Amino acid sequence: MELRKLGNSSVNVTPLAFGAWAIGGWLWGGAEEKDALRAIRASYDMGITSIDTAPVYGFGKSEELVGQAMAGVPRDRYQILTKYGMNWQTQQGDFAMDTFDNHGKPLKIYKYAGKQKVKQECEDSLRRLKTDHIDLYQIHWPDVTTPIAETMEAVADLIKEGKVRAAGVCNYSAQQAEEALKTLNIVSNQVPFSMVNRKIEKDEIPQALKRNLGILPYSPLQRGLLTGKIKPGYKFNDGDSRPSTRYYKPENLSRINAMLEKIKPIADGYNASLSQLVINWTVHRPAMACVLVGARDEKQVKDNAKALDFKLTAEETKKINEAVDGLKLVD
Repeated sequence: MELRKLGNSSVNVTPLAFGAWAIGGWLWGGAEEKDALRAIRASYDMGITSIDTAPVYGFGKSEELVGQAMAGVPRDRYQILTKYGMNWQTQQGDFAMDTFDNHGKPLKIYKYAGKQKVKQECEDSLRRLKTDHIDLYQIHWPDVTTPIAETMEAVADLIKEGKVRAAGVCNYSAQQAEEALKTLNIVSNQVPFSMVNRKIEKDEIPQALKRNLGILPYSPLQRGLLTGKIKPGYKFNDGDSRPSTRYYKPENLSRINAMLEKIKPIADGYNASLSQLVINWTVHRPAMACVLVGARDEKQVKDNAKALDFKLTAEETKKINEAVDGLKLVD
């Protein structure tokens, strides 16, 4: 699989990354550990060597599973993309949410990226991931209680120490990314992007093209919605947060499924699923470096990898864009 360089760093990533949020179980209604381990290894075996995870995904569980799955694989053959800045151990930082851990225990989570906390988080992640370095270290969410310069200085120190190869940000506005660039050579911005959520096309994508930043889009399938398999009345597992989001409102579900029906003939022409068509379209959007696609088991991984088995024509891309542009959602 081709590799794409992140900014002017030495880190190369695959156009698809294994998104390891779901395997952590948190907010996804649980996950089977043995299936998760097989999924990670299957992803690597199919050439998807970039793995995106975070401490808060299962409160360490996701990183631990990645570490277990990749044990024995030469470290230079895969890329670890993890994060920092979510605090559930203390009440420092900007309050983010009330939630529950994987055992149902209530937790409060804060966005906190003070210098010492960032460095401690790095040590904890290295231990869970069973590695001596992180390829791309990203702040998970902006922390309004800590100056951006202080946070970036902490990562700069980690880079000097050889514990981190390159720095990125997540969920940063273009303005926040510019502020970070004053202190540190960040090479990426991980932000939500999908056919139904294209807000970053206004500021963040133009900035990425101008400043040589790679966009790492997450939720390209809008957490399963763009597979075409979720219809009004769909039954979710306990603990699944998706039904409470805007995109899963019955009216929006109907409108999105109608849009998917318009582009389904293009997928059928390649003997591909709607998911594969959506991922393929996303990979080739401007500034996209590495599209994050989650999977809970080996079959989902294989289905995701097949998204790169075909190339859309200019006419097909135009038809898809017209269908996407015509979609209007209710609030």
